[in-house]
This record gives sequence, C-alpha cells and structure tokens, in this order.
Amino acid sequence: MKTKYECRASVALAALMLALSGCIQDEILYAGTSNSDAVSENTATDCSSSGSSSGGTTSGGGSSSGTGTVTAPVITVEEVAADLVANTTFDRTIRIVYAAAGATVTGDENKIVSVNGNDVTVDNTGDTAEKVKFVLSGKSSDGFFKVYNSQRQAIVLDGLDLKNPAGAAINNQGKKRCFVVVQGDNALADGPSYTDTPSDEDEKGVFFSEGQLLFSGDGTLTVTATGKSGIVSDDYVRFLAAPVVKVTSSAGHGIRGKDAVIVTDGTLTADVSAQMKKGVSSDSLVRFEGGATTLKITGGTAYDSEDKDYSGSAGVKADQVFQMLGGSLTVTNAGTGGKGISGDGAGYFQGGTVSVTVTGSNYGSSSSGGRPGSSSSSSSSVAAKGIKFDGNLYFTGASVQVSAKAHEGIESKGTILVSDGMVSSVSSGDDAINASSTFTITGGFVSGISSANDGLDANGNLYIKGGVVYAAGAGSPEVAVDANTEGGYKLYVEGGVLFAIGGLENGASLSQGCYSASSWSRGTWYGVTVGSTSHAFKTPSSGGSGLIVSGASQPSVQAGVTATGGTASPDGAARLDCTLSGGSSVSLSAYSGGNGMGGNGMGGGWGPR
Repeated sequence: MKTKYECRASVALAALMLALSGCIQDEILYAGTSNSDAVSENTATDCSSSGSSSGGTTSGGGSSSGTGTVTAPVITVEEVAADLVANTTFDRTIRIVYAAAGATVTGDENKIVSVNGNDVTVDNTGDTAEKVKFVLSGKSSDGFFKVYNSQRQAIVLDGLDLKNPAGAAINNQGKKRCFVVVQGDNALADGPSYTDTPSDEDEKGVFFSEGQLLFSGDGTLTVTATGKSGIVSDDYVRFLAAPVVKVTSSAGHGIRGKDAVIVTDGTLTADVSAQMKKGVSSDSLVRFEGGATTLKITGGTAYDSEDKDYSGSAGVKADQVFQMLGGSLTVTNAGTGGKGISGDGAGYFQGGTVSVTVTGSNYGSSSSGGRPGSSSSSSSSVAAKGIKFDGNLYFTGASVQVSAKAHEGIESKGTILVSDGMVSSVSSGDDAINASSTFTITGGFVSGISSANDGLDANGNLYIKGGVVYAAGAGSPEVAVDANTEGGYKLYVEGGVLFAIGGLENGASLSQGCYSASSWSRGTWYGVTVGSTSHAFKTPSSGGSGLIVSGASQPSVQAGVTATGGTASPDGAARLDCTLSGGSSVSLSAYSGGNGMGGNGMGGGWGPR
C-alpha cells in the first residue's frame, strides 16, 4: 500500500503530465508534506507550438504556429513553517553525554531514558509523551541513540562522536518531525552488520528516521556508512539554515528520503563508492532550493535483485519529480554505467547552477548498437549519461553544464523545452542533447557539442524559435541540429540566433534565413552580430564541416575575434551580448539545409537504458 505521501506525489505527477499533454490548468500538491503542510502549486501550459505551420503539417504530427512558445510549469512553493525548529516549543531538555565509562543522563524527570553502557533508548510514547529536546555530546565507539516517540522532537548534536558497529548510530522510530540541530563538530558511523535491529523494525542507515528529518544549525556533521546508507528517512529529509553535512558511503546511498529530499540551505557533500547506489535518492521528489551540494560517485553497475535488472549509480535519482530552483549542485560520476542526474518522471531546471561530469564507460555491450527494440540488444547494457529523464525536461532559468564521455550528455525520453537560462552539453560518445519526442527552444542559451554524433537531436520535431543556439556535430552522417525526418518530422528554424558546425538536417523548414560561411577554422573564436547585438563562439577542435549561421536579419561574421564583457556560457565556449574586437570578416551565402541524415534521428544511442 502506498503511503499518503507517495499517493500525493503520484497525483502531483499525474496532474503535471495531464496539464502538459492536454493544455489544461490544474492544481497539484507539494509532494512530501503532511496534510497540514500541503500547499498548492500552479501549473500553467501554453500549447502554441501545436497546429499547422505556413509550410504545412508534417506526417509526424509536427508543426508550428502562433507565438511558438511553450511555457514551462510555474511551480511556487512557500516555506513550510512547521519544518522550522524555531516554531516548535519544547516541554523539556534532556542531556546525554557519551563516555568510555558509559552514557550519563540529566533532565530526565519522567524517566523515559534507559541506559546500558553507551546504548541509549528513549520511550516517549503514551499519554504522558512530551515534546523533548535531546542534547547529545561526548564520544563512544560502541553505542547508539534510539527513540520511540509519539511527539515532535529535536536532536541537538553538540560535539557528538558516536559509532555503532552493529547498527544505526541514531535511530528514530517516531513518525513525527525530528529536528536535527547541528552544533560544533559531530561524527556518526555504523558497522558492516545491523544485528542490533529487531526483526519488526526498519533501520536503513547510520542516521535513520521513520519521520521527517529536518537539519539546521551552524555546525558540522560527518557521517560514515559501511553497512547501509548514510542519512535515511522513510518520510522526507530537508536541509535548512546552514549546517555542513558530509556523508561517505561504501555500502548504500548517501542521502535518501523516501518521499522527498529537499535542500533549502547549507553545505552538503556525499561521496558514494557503492555499486548502483545514489548520492541523493527519493521515490518521489528531489528539490534543490539553495545551498551548495557536491556529489562524488564512483560506484558502478550491478544486478538489482529487487528490481531484477541491472542498475547503475547516480549522483541524483528522483523517481517522480526533480526540481532545481536555486543554489548549486555539482555531480561527478566515474562509475561504469553511471548517471549524473536521472529520474523516472519530469525534470525542472528553473534556477541555480548545475555542473555534471560523467567520465565512466557504458556497462555491457550491444552488437546492434543498442537501438531501442532491437532483439539483439544486451539486456544488461546500462549507458553512462549526464542528465537522463524518462519524462519531459524543462530548462527555464538555471545555468546547466554537462560533460559525458560515453553517451548522451542530456537525454529526455519525452520532450525538451528550453525557454530561459543557459544549457551547455558536451559529449564524446553520443548526442550532446537528445529528445525522444519534440525539442523546442524559445529563449535562453543552448549549446550542444558532440564529437561522436549530433549536437542537438530530436526523434520528433525540433523547433528553434528564439534564444541563442550553438550546435556542433561529429560530421556526416551526423549533423549539428537533427530531427527525425525519416519519421515524418522536421527541423524548424524560425527565430533566435544559430551558430552551427556540421550542417542542418535534410528537409529542414528554414523560415528564418540561414547562411553558410565561405570558410572557417577549428579552435577559433568567431563573432556573430545580428542588428546591434554580438555573440562570440569558439569552434571545436574536431567534428563536422560547414559553418551555418542564422538570425532575424542576415548576421555579420568575423573570425579570430576577442570578446569582452557580456555573459560567458557554462562551458566557456561562448560569450553572449559581448563586445567584439579584432578579427577578419567572413563572407556568407544563402543556405537551404542538408549536410547528412543526422543518424536517422535515433540519437545514435547505445544501450536501452
């Protein structure tokens, strides 16, 4: 049976998908909150990219009309007041000090704490249960803190160094909010076995809670997991205020919230070396609102006996919804078949800064090239990708940089929309950015550079309606910008500024004029001026032939320029709204499209996952 939080998350995801596919407005609930905490989110969509274009509707169902914009969902979430420890009044404070001779307790007037050496158990249930603040300090290499609680509680870590070689160091069996206030330097660790765990109880990590875990404070917490995961809640985990939390796991996930993981503030680091495990994981929602999060993943792919399939590691895995609203997120994954950020549902990049570097190789092999549906594809193949979502991807304000060595940099099994922000993706193994369905660019900056396949690729229609676009493909038959012409779809260039190395897909609809440079050089800065606005792009050192530019009016192009001012792209290969100096003029001629088939619009994929 699903929990109330899982049901809410499912309803939220269904509402999002319905709104996006059916052009309706709906109200969804904030996944991961209790009944008293639920707040609404407005999801607005604009379906002006559907309908007929002046060039006619293609057999693939694609065309463009109207303004050509699709508004990404607007998700507004208020701070949940109940998650702030300052908004709870506690009935009493109990202090527990761990030491070699055993733990000592003060302030326990109701005798709810029992001590056996450094094994400390609290029973704060029943009619006399109070809201208690537990202050933990001292040191023990063989002890634990375990709470049975029917009320909200606070656990203040005030210079605590606690290891339990036979289970969780801190185990909260209460299902109410658990405020974790981090003061001074603290360390928690488990051991290789969990023999302390009763058969009728969960205990999934070094710091485990049945209820919400809400971190705040100005101290440091170091968590070392060698038996299971690091920090786990069967509800949700949220990081507030400004603690420094460092998790190292050689056995399980770094941080896992079944219903959600939310980073509002603080400095969060997770280093995970276990195979197929994740730095941050949730069955529902992962949301970054602020703070600085750094995830280092080195674990590879393994067989998951529960799912009966092979599974790779990931920096972030959100089973239903991923949101990047603010702060910074840095992910590196060196594991075989590993991902940077992945999700089974939709991904929203609305603010903040994201950097993803995936250097691992693909896991397994496929003699067929791994195209979906191939009977000869290996069932155990798992591709190493930068950002990969089964649902739609929306880039509406974040700065995103992705580098992938073996496979796609960014991939959506649904649609991709870029309406604002900056998105840069580089791949030396496959497409830089690939959408299994429609790919639409209405604003912002998009850069896709591939030395192995297409720069930008859609298995449906690909629309360039606005923004600044830089694309480079590997060379024939791969192109800079590709749509699935073989499936009856098209590439539409209708607006924005385009700088493309390697040509455009055959049969493209170029309602905005495109021009071919008479000559160009690799590894060189080029300036493109449209009207009174200039941008600069550095050509790749390898790849396809042919330089194509497009703008609202015929651009002027200079080679060998120096660009100053403006805004640098996340990968440093472009500078927008800049001032140009030096360089020599490049002559242009009209371009009508074509320069290869772009890998048949299939994304050049290897491996089914």
